[in-house]
Amino acid sequence: QVQVVESGGGLVQAGGSLRLSCAAPGVIFRLNAMGWYRQAPGKQRELIASITSGGSTNYQDSVKGRFTISRDSAKNTVYLQMNSLKPDDTAVYYCNKVQSFLPWGRGTQVTVSS
Repeated sequence: QVQVVESGGGLVQAGGSLRLSCAAPGVIFRLNAMGWYRQAPGKQRELIASITSGGSTNYQDSVKGRFTISRDSAKNTVYLQMNSLKPDDTAVYYCNKVQSFLPWGRGTQVTVSS
């Protein structure tokens, strides 16, 4: 069974940066539209950034200009560079396909202190 593994989260002060990584052995990321999702306490999971197989990216307005999704095909890894972090970015972050979801991983916790 495919296992998605997210990493790179942590505790950071407002204005700081983190880079999240996503790996899923057996899934060829460059052939799939991939996304980063997040779920804040008491809220539903939401798609915040996506990258198509062709490399086009799209962002939720709340992260546009601060977050960058990218893909390293050689390493079969998807990244989320997060800059200018805000306390409202505090959430568990997940990656998955944009359609036909893989089993969800455990996510990685991002906590932004004010």
